[in-house]
Amino acid sequence: MGFSVLLVGRWLPGCLALDDRPYETHRMTLIFRRGPLFYAEYNIRLLFFLLIHRCHLLVSNDLDTLPANFVAHRLKRVPIVYDSHEFYTETPELVNRPAVRGIWEFIEEYIFPKLTDIITVNESIAKLYQEKYNKVLKVVRNVPRTPSLKADADRESLGLPVNQKIIVLQGAGINIQRGAEEAVEAMLYIPNALLLIIGSGDVLETLKIKVEELGLQDKVKFIKRLPYPKLIQYTRLADLGITLDKDTNLNYHYSLPNKLFDYIHAGIPVLASRLPEIAKIVEGYNIGRITESHEPKHIANLINEMLNDEVQNKIWKTNLISAAKELNWEKEEKTLIELYQKYV
Repeated sequence: MGFSVLLVGRWLPGCLALDDRPYETHRMTLIFRRGPLFYAEYNIRLLFFLLIHRCHLLVSNDLDTLPANFVAHRLKRVPIVYDSHEFYTETPELVNRPAVRGIWEFIEEYIFPKLTDIITVNESIAKLYQEKYNKVLKVVRNVPRTPSLKADADRESLGLPVNQKIIVLQGAGINIQRGAEEAVEAMLYIPNALLLIIGSGDVLETLKIKVEELGLQDKVKFIKRLPYPKLIQYTRLADLGITLDKDTNLNYHYSLPNKLFDYIHAGIPVLASRLPEIAKIVEGYNIGRITESHEPKHIANLINEMLNDEVQNKIWKTNLISAAKELNWEKEEKTLIELYQKYV
């Protein structure tokens, strides 16, 4: 659209390189990495950065970047777009910490009503914000582009078993209450299969200990966070994708994780927990199964059924092709283009 884009964030050990991006990037190295001091330092540093750099439009990604962006918006008198990737004040990190949650709610309640252009990731979260603040939000789901590259890797080249079924759990937020522990335990009851856990998150070390304790070293494999093109090579070679977030808070209840769309574009059936936005897609397109329980044996039974039902797999594979034709970035980006058109 003719914009010159600068993406600003923070650097952490283990961050992937931002090579070959068609826009500029800047990462700040901070003294603090978590807690109140991190959020304070980040927003102060970000504010100064925004004030000394010329811009015509600010885009704030999630509530933890909104204070700095909003102040810069007011001081510089440049427009702002707020992009909320989740129902932030209902995340599991905040729901049991009323004091911290209260601070973020105060910030949101002060700034949100003053915003004009707001984006979020699905209709359910848009409705919650609309009911709370009487604001109409635009919905832009995190769906991938239609793959332009053919699969350029096979199992052998990636060190994956050729004669086993592969179940994949991927994500940059493999965190608490997302069903990863139960997925690992389920592998006790799934023969001739490998669970591939790809990505990062706060329960990975716990999962690795659990794998050791249960003697599942040959049935669970961990792969660190990968660049997206490399990640998809693994996903395409799997037989089943899982997304098992628990219904423990409103943010998870209404979540619509990126990996669901990655599984669809990789052409692999999905086993998912019954969360409304996810179930609407899995059941609506008939591309997999929904589990009503996180009990490991129940999950294992469903996975065994899905992996071994050849007739149903053919149906799912056909439906996945149809779903990918509808759920792609080429269609989804039209909402963003319409929003940003007035700022060109």
